[in-house]
Amino acid sequence: MSLANVPSVLLVDDAHDMLEMLRRSMNAMGLTPFTANNVVDAIELVEHGPVHLVITDLNMPEVSGIQLVRYLGEHFPEIPVLVITGYPKLEDAVHVMKLGAVEYLVKPFTQQELRDAVERVLSTLGGRTHQPAAQEEMREHFHGILGRSHPMQEVYRIIDRTPNNRATVLVTGESGTGKEMVARAIHYNSTFSTAPFVAVNCGAIPDQLLESELFGHVKGAFTGAITNRVGFFQAADGGTLFLDEIGNASPAVQSKLLRAIQDKEVTMLGATKPQRVEVRLISAANNDLAAMIRQGTFREDLYYRLNLIHIHLPPLRERVEDIPLLVDHFNQKFSKELGKRSLRIPARVLETFACYPWPGNVRELEHLVHRLVILKDSAAAMDDLPAHMKMEAPRSILPDSMMSLAEMERQHIRRVLEAEGQNKTRAAAILGIDRKTLREKLKGLG
Repeated sequence: MSLANVPSVLLVDDAHDMLEMLRRSMNAMGLTPFTANNVVDAIELVEHGPVHLVITDLNMPEVSGIQLVRYLGEHFPEIPVLVITGYPKLEDAVHVMKLGAVEYLVKPFTQQELRDAVERVLSTLGGRTHQPAAQEEMREHFHGILGRSHPMQEVYRIIDRTPNNRATVLVTGESGTGKEMVARAIHYNSTFSTAPFVAVNCGAIPDQLLESELFGHVKGAFTGAITNRVGFFQAADGGTLFLDEIGNASPAVQSKLLRAIQDKEVTMLGATKPQRVEVRLISAANNDLAAMIRQGTFREDLYYRLNLIHIHLPPLRERVEDIPLLVDHFNQKFSKELGKRSLRIPARVLETFACYPWPGNVRELEHLVHRLVILKDSAAAMDDLPAHMKMEAPRSILPDSMMSLAEMERQHIRRVLEAEGQNKTRAAAILGIDRKTLREKLKGLG
C-alpha cells in the first residue's frame, strides 16, 4: 500500500495531555495524526489537506466540538467523526449523532476501547481501509532525507500529508537529528516550493535583536536603526519561515509570534501599520517545550498554534539500521568533493558504529566520515576511530561461553583482517604469527 493511502486522523482537544495521548495512540496504529487544540485550526486543516477521520472533544472554549461536528456534517459529510467527552449527556450524544458523528466515546477510556472505536469508524471508509505498516512502500530517500527505518517512514508519511496547506509544523528531536532538513523537505514537497525558504536560528541571535530580525524595523526605531529594514517574515512572504531553537525566544517575541500566526500580519518595530504576510511557519526545538510551559517560560497558547502538525525525529541510536545507508552517502559525497575514490569501510568499523550511542546524532556521524575521507586514501580501520568510540565494544564480538575455541579464533582473525584492509602481513603481526601460519589458519578455518 502506498503512503498516500494511509488514513490521516485529525485530533481536536483543548487539553495538551489528551492530545499527546491520542497522537501516540494513532502513531501506534500506523495512522497519520494531525492535532488542533481549537475548532478554528481544525477547520483550516480539514479544508487544506486530506483528512480521513476526525476525533474531537465536545467541551472546548469559544467554539465547541458540537459546532465542529455540525460544520463537518454540512461541508465534509464523507469524513467520519468520533466524538470523545468527559462530560457525557444523553442529549449531547443524541444531538451529535444526528449531526453526523458515527461513534461516541466517554472519558476515561482504555487504549483497546479507543482502538476498537477507531477501527469501527475507519471501516466506514470502504475501499480506503487501512493496511498494516509492514505492507507500505518503504523509501530510503525523501527530499534529501535518508533512512529506511520505520520511524523515518513515519516522518515521510506526515510530510506527504502537508503539500497543499500552510498549517504550522513543530519538529522536535535531539540536536543533530536533521530538523532543518525536515523543514526543507516540507517546503520543497509543497505546492509553493518555488517561493522563498528562510531559516532562522533563534538561539544564535541575541534576545534584543531577534524581534527586529523577525519583524523588521523602521528608521529611528532604536539606536542604530539608520534605515528601514524588512524582517524574516517579510522575506519569506509566500513561502516558508523555519524557526530553529524556538524555545530560546523571549516572552516579547513569543507574544508577537502568536499575533503573527493568528492575524497573519506583522508590525515592524517603530511602525504603527501592520503588514499582511502569507507564510508557512515551521518551528523546531531540541528542548522540552511542555516542561517550559509548566515552568512558565513558554506560552501554552503559542505552543498549540505552532503544533498543529507534529513531527518527531528519532535519535540515531534508535534507527541503527540507517547507519550503513548514511555512511555510504557521506562517503560518496565527501570523496567526490575531494576528487578521491570512496573509502572502503570494513564491517568491523560498521559494527562499532552500530554500538556507539551517537550523542551528536547524524551530524556527528557526518563529521566523522568527512574526517576519515580526508585522512585516508583507500580504507578506514579501527585505529582511525576516536578512542572513546572504540571503547563501545560491539555486542557481536563479546565473549560467548557457548562458542567453540575454533569459532572464536575464526571471528577474531576475520575482524583483524577487516580492520587492516585484508593486509595479511599486518594482520599476522597483530596476531603474533607469521604470514605462512596465518595463511594455513585461513585455509583450515575456511
